[in-house]
Amino acid sequence: MASSRLGLLRPLLCYIRSPVVSSARVPSLTQHLCPHVVVSPPCYARHYATKKSKAKAKSQTAKVSINAALVEDIISLDEVKEDMAAVLATLKDDFSRNLGIRTSPGALDHITVSTKDGKFPLNQLGQISMKSPQLIIINMASYPEATAAATRALQESSMKLNPEVEGTIIRVPVPKVTREHRENLVKLAKQFSNKAKESVRRVRSNALAQVKKSKEGVSEDTIRLIEKQVQQMADGFAADIDKQLASKTKELLG
Repeated sequence: MASSRLGLLRPLLCYIRSPVVSSARVPSLTQHLCPHVVVSPPCYARHYATKKSKAKAKSQTAKVSINAALVEDIISLDEVKEDMAAVLATLKDDFSRNLGIRTSPGALDHITVSTKDGKFPLNQLGQISMKSPQLIIINMASYPEATAAATRALQESSMKLNPEVEGTIIRVPVPKVTREHRENLVKLAKQFSNKAKESVRRVRSNALAQVKKSKEGVSEDTIRLIEKQVQQMADGFAADIDKQLASKTKELLG
């Protein structure tokens, strides 16, 4: 019985081995000789790159590193880096002075007062001091005509302040540290961070403009490398700003 079945399969095996036989004809022949055998059609698989592999490939992109001394006639990369570092230092200082959970006189420095002569920071119009942990005093004796405008700016600020006016003295009760107050401080932190990023972009734009002016007599490859280096520096400081914001947000929200 087994030998008879093997005899039936021999023509099929020989047929498959033949190099001129199309694979599409094999199923019909198989069904003819062995109707009980089920032959599945060929299955083709296409493999796509995963997100993980794409991210890995992106992270392996070579970074540009130029010897600053070789391009100092075109642009001072050290000065560009110093300007961007100064922006980051200013942001850290703003976070430290203005965004503490414990209220300080510097917490009101960001408030802008609109007067008939223009807009001015509150600390340029009045002398701000802490009378107690629960009370801030603003002495408007130097610019008494701006007292009403300063009071209005305090009321309209995001800090939910309720100032009290006595002549040229503005008394500002310090609000309790509530969840809402913490969230308002986080919003201010984001504003400071966005301004810092704008400043970094401004430094980058000025640097790229300077490079473009020096294109004459400089190879295009050198220009592209410098532009990539400047962009790389800007991206690095933008990432540092995001880290500072994340750390400050965690501190404020507790």
